[in-house]
Amino acid sequence: MGARIVGISGDTAGIDIGSRSIELVLQRGGEVVHTAKAPTTFDPVGQCRALLAGIRTGRTVVTGYGRKLFVEAFGDETPDRPDLGRVSDITEIQAYALGAARLFPQARTILDIGGQDSKVISLLPGGKVLRFEMNDRCAAGTGKFLEIMALSLQVPLENFGAFAQSGTKRITINSMCTVFAESEATSLMARGERAQNIALGIHLAIMRRIDSMLRRVGLEGPLVFAGGVARNACAVELLREFTRAECLVPEDPDLTGALGACLHARKLLEDTHV
Repeated sequence: MGARIVGISGDTAGIDIGSRSIELVLQRGGEVVHTAKAPTTFDPVGQCRALLAGIRTGRTVVTGYGRKLFVEAFGDETPDRPDLGRVSDITEIQAYALGAARLFPQARTILDIGGQDSKVISLLPGGKVLRFEMNDRCAAGTGKFLEIMALSLQVPLENFGAFAQSGTKRITINSMCTVFAESEATSLMARGERAQNIALGIHLAIMRRIDSMLRRVGLEGPLVFAGGVARNACAVELLREFTRAECLVPEDPDLTGALGACLHARKLLEDTHV
């Protein structure tokens, strides 16, 4: 979890409750004054309470798969945290579009690979959503897929990208089903294939799938790569190779959704003062 800053206040707060992690962004006067992260665990509401300890803000917007839980716990019907201001929610598509457009105003396409889903968003000038596509029905092409395959190869997830980059042979992983892909990797190991090459093959399989999503939505650069998997150097390298597009990675890519939620909160706050 991010370092606690007791008693910090801001105009607006944005929270992104994902399947694997929760991110918080707090702004004052349009500038980010605090960020924090925590694992989602089995108790996302409890984790949010811990992240928000000592936080005061005028308006809070939440996004992500757990956003409805947050609204139920902290919304107008449960005013036990009046220091959060009025609470509302927006979709991840809206949040990522707003966040990416603030970080990179020239962005025209966004890719977010999260723990349980992948999203591709096509943007109009100004950060408005033109169209989007989501893969949220299975783990294929997500952070969870990478996590399971890293575990199968006994490589720490944070090192998996660099491990794959040390591969010297581009092998094909035919199945994107997590169970079958893990079995395929095990069979390749039994035949003497280097683990680094298998890891590279896994990354190639994911990025081929992502490239197809991008093409269906209509890839136009610059492309912003956000979400936790954007920290994976091999994924970034292969994305640039496959798309041939200008690929921009935020300094803290998994905060993009929370930033977008925070920006939306600011607009709502300003609208109430008009």
